[in-house]
Amino acid sequence: MDIDVDLSSLRESLEANEADGYLIDDDASDSDQRYVSGFTAPDPYQTLVTPEGVHLLVSGLEYGRASKDASADSVARRADYDYQQLVAEHGPYEAKSRLLEAFLDDHGVNSLSVPRNFPTGTADGLRARGLEVTVEPEGIVEEIRATKHEWELAQIDATQDANEAALATAEELIASADIDDDGTLVRDGEALTSERVKEEIEITLLRHGCGLDDTIVACGADGADPHNRGSGPLEADELIVIDIFPRDKETGYFADMTRTFARGDPGEEARRRYDITEEAYEAALEAVEAGATGADVHGVACDVIEDAGYETLRSDPSTDTGFIHSTGHGVGLDIHEQPSVSPSGGELEPGHVISIEPGIYDPEVGGVRIEDLVVVTEDGYENLTDYRVGLEPKNE
Repeated sequence: MDIDVDLSSLRESLEANEADGYLIDDDASDSDQRYVSGFTAPDPYQTLVTPEGVHLLVSGLEYGRASKDASADSVARRADYDYQQLVAEHGPYEAKSRLLEAFLDDHGVNSLSVPRNFPTGTADGLRARGLEVTVEPEGIVEEIRATKHEWELAQIDATQDANEAALATAEELIASADIDDDGTLVRDGEALTSERVKEEIEITLLRHGCGLDDTIVACGADGADPHNRGSGPLEADELIVIDIFPRDKETGYFADMTRTFARGDPGEEARRRYDITEEAYEAALEAVEAGATGADVHGVACDVIEDAGYETLRSDPSTDTGFIHSTGHGVGLDIHEQPSVSPSGGELEPGHVISIEPGIYDPEVGGVRIEDLVVVTEDGYENLTDYRVGLEPKNE
C-alpha cells in the first residue's frame, strides 16, 4: 500500500489513556489490520503500534514477504520466541499468550489498547499473563481510514472504472434482449435471468482485476427490497435494479454504483418514482461539501422524496415503503465504512469517499435506486462515477 499512514491521532489516544501500545490480532480481511500493517496474509498476525513505531509479528511462512512489503518499522517471526517449543510445552492457547507477552515486552509494552473486535481469547490470555488490556471504543483507525490519500483515491477510481464496464455489460444484455409473448426478456433462445446477468457482471470484473462476493440484479417486487440479490427471469415493463460493489483483488479497495432500468413501459407511477429519485440524487450531490454533515445531505434527499408525497424513515420510522435506508456510506477497504450519510452522519471532510444512493421502494411498483460514488472536496465533490443516468437501457 503506497501511502504514508498518519497514526498520530491513535498515538494521542494511547497517551491520553496511558497505554503503551495498540495491538491488532487478525488476518488481512480486517481492514484496520491491512491499513496499519500495509500487509496482507490469510492467517492471523499481530500489528503493534507504539509511540516509536509499527511492529509486526508473523509466521515464518510470511516473514520474507512481510519484511519486504509491510509498512512497518520492524518485523519479527514467531520462531524468534521459540513458538513451537512453547506449543509443545504449554499447548497452543497458552503458547500464544506467552509468545505475545514476549513480543510486547521486547517493545516495552505492559498496557494495551485494542480494537472493539479484538479476540476475547487473546485478551484473556494476555490479562492472565499480567498485561492490562483495554478496548478502544471509538474506532480511531476506521476514522483515520475515512480520509483517503491520493493513492487510495486512484485505486477506488480504478475499481469504479471496472464497475462501469461491468454495468455496461449488464445494460447491454438487457437492452439487446428479445421479449417473448409472456413479456420475459430472452437471450440466445433462453430467458434472461438475474443469475445470467450477474455471471456476466462477474466475468467482466474478473477481466478488470476485480471480484465480488455477490451483486444485485433485482426485477419487479424483488427490487423493492434494497438488499434482495434478485433471482429468476427478468421481465419487460418492470423496474430492474442493478447494484454492483466490486473489490480490486490486488489493492483491496471497493467501489459502488447502482442504476435502475426498465425495458418497455413500467407505468406512469414507476416513471414518476424514477424522476423523483433522480431529483433526490441530484439534490443530495449538490449538498455534498466539506463542512456539511452526512445528516445534512441525507435530509436534502428526504426533503425531495417527502415533498413528492412518499414516506421516508424520517417522516415515518415504521414505514416499509418509500425511502427506507440512508442516503449513503463511506467506501474504501470496506464497502460500508465511515463516514455515514444518514440521520447520524457527522461532518464531511476533504478526502472522504461516499456513496449517494437515494431510492423509493414498494412491492406493488418495484424499486428505484440511483447511486454514484464521490470524493468530498473543500467546495463540493468530485464524482468518481462516469455513467449516464437513464431509465431506458441502451445497447451501445
